Amino acid sequence: MNTLYLKSFIRCKRKAWLDFKGKKSYEVWSPHKAIDKINQFQIFSKLCNGEIYTGLKACKNGYQGVIGLKIKGNFFKNIKAEIRPQLLVKTKGISKWGSYTYLPAVYKLGHKTTKEHLFDLTFSSILLGNFQESKIEKGLVISSSFNKVNVEEIYFNKKLRKKVLNIFLSLNECLEGVIPEITQDRKKCTICSWQKFCDKEAKENGYLTDIDGIGSKTALLLKTNGISNAQTLASYGEKKLGEKLSKFNDQKYEKASIFVKQAQAYVSGEPYCISNKKDTYDLLKKTSSGFYIFDIESNPDDKHDFLYGFLKINNLFTKKADLIYEPILNLKKSKGESYKQIIKILFSNKEWSVLHYGETEKIAIINIAKELNFSFEEIDSLSSRFIDLHTLIRKSWILPLKNYGLKTVSNWLGFKWAQKNVSGSKALYWWIQYQITENEIFLKKIIQYNKDDCLATLQIAEYLVKNH
Repeated sequence: MNTLYLKSFIRCKRKAWLDFKGKKSYEVWSPHKAIDKINQFQIFSKLCNGEIYTGLKACKNGYQGVIGLKIKGNFFKNIKAEIRPQLLVKTKGISKWGSYTYLPAVYKLGHKTTKEHLFDLTFSSILLGNFQESKIEKGLVISSSFNKVNVEEIYFNKKLRKKVLNIFLSLNECLEGVIPEITQDRKKCTICSWQKFCDKEAKENGYLTDIDGIGSKTALLLKTNGISNAQTLASYGEKKLGEKLSKFNDQKYEKASIFVKQAQAYVSGEPYCISNKKDTYDLLKKTSSGFYIFDIESNPDDKHDFLYGFLKINNLFTKKADLIYEPILNLKKSKGESYKQIIKILFSNKEWSVLHYGETEKIAIINIAKELNFSFEEIDSLSSRFIDLHTLIRKSWILPLKNYGLKTVSNWLGFKWAQKNVSGSKALYWWIQYQITENEIFLKKIIQYNKDDCLATLQIAEYLVKNH
């Protein structure tokens, strides 16, 4: 029993059970964890002025920051537990090592301090206090904003300690039992290393939250009305369902129709065409004389787009081998140069449309134009060239998919990425590695991934035009 299982349990009971008992061959490596670890170490190092050492010896030597320490002990009624504190920070006090003591610290991404942070610190403080023979009254939550390290102090009161004891006992009971149900809030699953394992079971059982547009609250509403799975929803009358969806007010019948059709597509595996000839005809017209595909790789936490990728297409029937792809690397120190390159490409063919998937790319270009002091008219003219295929495919088709993300849709269309198990977060991980090592291999991986994203977007455009 350790803090890793406790943190997983707070997020998802099933995840904690799988971390403890699941077959590791079903688990997929998550770049989010690796990115988190890198960011965590950099911030901790800054907090401790670079004085971070590993293990028990570091505690004995009284170093400012200690990582990589495992502490075992009895937590409650002979239930054995283990903590692996993210960081121990030296402070004034008395411990078995001398006239200093250590406080547990955790890293926080974003602004919100969650139960996960509070319970992790409280749990660690109990075992750490016994281990260093010094009671711990508070812990630290470390975060970073605008290149500054922030420290929040959390004091451990009786109420918090009691909550941790109760959740620890629940965790112990969970790990000794059978595998828990899949969580109803499937949005949490997007960065989980067990996602594919759970997806397979969810598909087989027709989980309602696997239907696009249905969250945990809507799923609960449907279940209270006797609709417990996707198969039942697919065979339900649209008008009858609409009468049960009063929470959607004037949209209740429209929502009911979409939910039923989405469930029918999902269960049958067949797409459902929505009559939307005008938009797809417009797409055909705007791509007939040449267009660009545009895709960005970014670090959202750092608010930094590190790669802009352009695919130049003279017409939709150009052979893939003849397409021209141009990646533009955006280093912070030379972003002005990157911006000029982007504008040069866009204005080399002023009449061409710019196809992209999702709103990020259009927003990024508008922001660049503003930074380069474009007039309102110039910005308006530039933004009018952008066509969001994500919006267009949603308006045109109901697909037999659980979401309409670029990977999900293009994989369904048969597109294959050159590199296995890739994602935007993996590209970000490669970018962080490139910054640390300056090894060009990471840059090549990012560029290949971005090029494939552009080609995947192109395949969706082709599908829309050929099936309009």
